[in-house]
Amino acid sequence: MNSKSIYIGWDPREIDAFNVARHSVLRHMTQSIPVNSLRLDALIESGLYKRPIEYRGDNQMWDPISEAPMSTQHANARFLTPHLAKTGWALFMDGDMLALDDLSKVFEGLDDNKAVYCVQHKHEPTAGMKMDGQLQTLYARKNWSSFMLFNCAHEANNGLTLDIINMLPGRDLHRFCWLDDSEIGALDPKWNFLVGHSDSRILNPWVVHFTSGTPDMPGYENCAFADEWRAELARIEVAA
Repeated sequence: MNSKSIYIGWDPREIDAFNVARHSVLRHMTQSIPVNSLRLDALIESGLYKRPIEYRGDNQMWDPISEAPMSTQHANARFLTPHLAKTGWALFMDGDMLALDDLSKVFEGLDDNKAVYCVQHKHEPTAGMKMDGQLQTLYARKNWSSFMLFNCAHEANNGLTLDIINMLPGRDLHRFCWLDDSEIGALDPKWNFLVGHSDSRILNPWVVHFTSGTPDMPGYENCAFADEWRAELARIEVAA
């Protein structure tokens, strides 16, 4: 049986968002699957992440290789997921998500001939600002990589080397440049519902993604699924 693992992007500016994501995942889980934080500081310390980082303007993280901003610390670090998991199927998910169903189910019925699975969005936001004043970065296959399953045993993923991860522009990584299109499997859109962007006819999504801003950020307090997000945060506070 293939091993399974989950990695959630961690950013020090979005601690509540990460805690909500992790807690909601664990609360709905029916299988014992490891849930890990994907932290840039640990990846730098281990020597896996070597990309330069600059800070411009009002503390905006900037990736000089891409000549583009990074809205989170895991903007490019996410592609190290198969190097961390090493075996089986490994899920990466952004830290600004809320699980409303059992993530054990996303590992079911996967085709071993696929190297990566994701929701294949047609998400084309307008340029500008998002979240807590972060620049909106535009690139091909926007948000495909925000929730992606890696088949660590697939030969094609051997092409996702540490050199490629640390040297290529992020836009190339986010469009899965190391893969043929035939090696990318499609997940049900319910696994990565983009608040304010996904088709409103999609009912009862399994994972909600607050890609423009979480409900604790100004301007997003009343967005869709904000009440569910705050309820999850309240569960954490009660447990503490």
